[in-house]
Amino acid sequence: MTEWWWRLVRFGFRLLYNELAFTYDAVSVIVSLGEWRRWQRATLEHLGQPDGRYILELAFGTGNLQLDLHAAGYRPIGLDQSAAMGRIARRKLQRAQAPARLARGRAQQLPFAAASFKAIVCTFPTDFILDARTLSEIHRVLTSDGFLVIVPNGRLLNSDAITRGLEWLYRVTGQRGDVRVDVGTYFRPFGFQIEIIEARCSRSVAQVIIARKSV
Repeated sequence: MTEWWWRLVRFGFRLLYNELAFTYDAVSVIVSLGEWRRWQRATLEHLGQPDGRYILELAFGTGNLQLDLHAAGYRPIGLDQSAAMGRIARRKLQRAQAPARLARGRAQQLPFAAASFKAIVCTFPTDFILDARTLSEIHRVLTSDGFLVIVPNGRLLNSDAITRGLEWLYRVTGQRGDVRVDVGTYFRPFGFQIEIIEARCSRSVAQVIIARKSV
């Protein structure tokens, strides 16, 4: 039964990222009680001042953080495997008259030269972020002083019935866990030093992982 449940969960996420990508923004608002965009923007304060260099966003989704990065003065580039997400994100950026520097591809095989980016950001990634090939590729394309900023999830703080129900949903779909225990196990062997921060939002806390290239 457990195996079938996780197959169903993975199938549901696949639909959300592809055939049902047009529902992604609405779903994210509902399941976060409107906090999703605040969780995404928690990455911005850890990127330093814009210095003209490009910032890579892995799994850019519908392009919301691309818009935020552009508005904050950064020069974002996005990579996502989903063609449907790419179409949505490109339309958003074009409407905002922002550069649509978007590519379709996999994080396990980044189409960029070594030492191309000082910073990489990724919000709400699936299991690809812990793939050994992904971590090797991230390490390759970061500069010697480069770093990766991830928001794996956010946690709602209210104790009402709706919040409890949503937190239950996060747990049964595998989106909860002790990142302080797990993250270092995956990242340190690939040459990263880990810092974990909790960013307080209006009604929630966003978990932020900063992985700095160390070797």
